[in-house]
Amino acid sequence: MPIVEARILEGYAPEEKKRLITALTDAIRFVVPATNEAITVLVSEYASENYARGGEHRSPAPALPDPSQIVLNYLAAMEERDLAAANAMLGEEFSMVFPAAQSMSSLNELIDWAKDRYRFVKKTYDNVEAFQSGDVAVVYTQGTLSGEWPDGTPFAGIRFIDRFEVSGGKIVKQDVWNDLAEVRANG
Repeated sequence: MPIVEARILEGYAPEEKKRLITALTDAIRFVVPATNEAITVLVSEYASENYARGGEHRSPAPALPDPSQIVLNYLAAMEERDLAAANAMLGEEFSMVFPAAQSMSSLNELIDWAKDRYRFVKKTYDNVEAFQSGDVAVVYTQGTLSGEWPDGTPFAGIRFIDRFEVSGGKIVKQDVWNDLAEVRANG
């Protein structure tokens, strides 16, 4: 029965502490064969006036935004064709790779590449997973695509997986896998 104690400075919102507790529980389960119910996480908070590093009182750093929510907001903006909002969520070194495409670094490149493939695409999510890997948060979205082919014929139920890397609250990489080409070729 693992017990983890985390000590943090006061100032984090309840939902941010809940994310921390969930992440610590998941980290324990990554190594220790224990159920969630067997893992205890204790978070102790300290007032900033009761903490100093190098003789200086410190304030807590702001919590990082939830990377899953960043990705879902980005994908929603893309579906709504709100390119300004979607662009605002991308890092300076953003790159994306779609099936049978060269690496792209802008949404305009994506729109130009996709215009002959489909009129629009919407996503239904079956699963969203996020974890930290080195300096980036990795987010996977999985589900099905629906939309219209260029001739207006509808399609639905096409599998997809997207993998995102998020750093500093911005999406820096997107890799896409889906069965659009296979369905279109056989449809």
